Amino acid sequence: MAAPGEQDLSQEQTEKLLQFQDLTGIESMDQCRHTLEQHNWNIEAAVQDRLNEQEGVPSVFNPPPTRPLQVNTADQRLYSYVVSRPQPRGLLGWGYYLIMLPFRFTYYTLLDIFRFALRFLRPDPRSRVTDPIGDIVSFIQLFEEKYGRGHPVFYQGTYSQALNDAKRELRFLLVYLHGDDHQDSDEFCRNTLCRPEVIHFINSRMLFWACSTNKPEGYRVSQALRENTYPFLTMIMLKDRRMTVVGRLEGLIQAEDLINQLTFIMDSNQTYLVSERLEREERNQTQVLRQQQDEAYLASLRADQEKDRKKREKQEQKRLEEEAAHQQMLAEERRWQNLQQEKVRRSECLPPEPLPDEPDSVKIIFKMPNDSRVERSFLFTQPLTVIYDFLFSLKESPEKFQIVANFPRRVLPCLPTEERPNPPTLQEAGLARSQVLFVQDLTED
Repeated sequence: MAAPGEQDLSQEQTEKLLQFQDLTGIESMDQCRHTLEQHNWNIEAAVQDRLNEQEGVPSVFNPPPTRPLQVNTADQRLYSYVVSRPQPRGLLGWGYYLIMLPFRFTYYTLLDIFRFALRFLRPDPRSRVTDPIGDIVSFIQLFEEKYGRGHPVFYQGTYSQALNDAKRELRFLLVYLHGDDHQDSDEFCRNTLCRPEVIHFINSRMLFWACSTNKPEGYRVSQALRENTYPFLTMIMLKDRRMTVVGRLEGLIQAEDLINQLTFIMDSNQTYLVSERLEREERNQTQVLRQQQDEAYLASLRADQEKDRKKREKQEQKRLEEEAAHQQMLAEERRWQNLQQEKVRRSECLPPEPLPDEPDSVKIIFKMPNDSRVERSFLFTQPLTVIYDFLFSLKESPEKFQIVANFPRRVLPCLPTEERPNPPTLQEAGLARSQVLFVQDLTED
């Protein structure tokens, strides 16, 4: 089933539509169709206009600029070559010329008066350029229908685009304005412009732009270049950094003479292009050098920034480590203070030591981890927690420890647990009246 908007397309148009999409990469089929319709389904012109847009050249379907064309036509060194019409020969020729002269003079005079008066009644429609690329495509189609496809390659773009390409590529631009109503136009196109040697010369040496003055685009260029007669050819090039007309060829010129005149114009102005190429190359080298310098500066700047960043990171890391160490030191001090306070509290809570003659007293010798000995008496009825609190309150005792008895070796359950919330008494733990206990340091564990 055909997509919406494609039902009224012919097979040939559909193929051109798909081919144009493949060449340009435009995803929207509606946009492809709209572009081809603007170019009267001429795929070559549509593709070239698309490429011109991608290169930064405005589309020919944008509103034309109101400012005049930026081409210098007042160069003092302009070369002009005008071919006059041959004079009549013999008595018969002169007689025919003199008989037709009044009629010809009257015809052209009345025609000029009519055109002049018509301008006040109705503006010349050629003065409004609405579809410049369409004017070019239409002229090329009419030219090929009338003179065949054997012709120089026409630039399929606007006059402004041709000037921009010639300036960018530093090439000569040959402009041909076709006068449809002029008596010498047909002979020039058939016997001069379409000759193989002329085609090869133009295609290999320059860009070639042409249009009919009956078309708005051709008429606009005609107003800028101000030709005197037809056929009209002009050579334009970049000279002194401006696009300048350097040669004009007017009148019916033969193929060999055309090649000679164009060669003379090009040879006379070749030095300007060479100079411009050298200047452009120098500017490019300067730009490349400046770009390299900028890249080197940016690389150095990035290296300095990276060095500063690492320095800041190192300083920040050092600050964080110092702050962490300080916080750890404060925490250790608080822990030590809390430990000392706890030792004092437990020391104050200890029951008094029983007298030596107390019958239920137990004398215990504690061997500390530092090999020192501590002695104290307790009551059999006191829980093991009292022993633990006594040892905990001593300055030389470790922060964490356990009490071990020998024979048999066992760890005394001095602290309450979930299984035994109330630790046993000394008697329940099986301690003798005289007992030796060992204090094991568990701080490292």
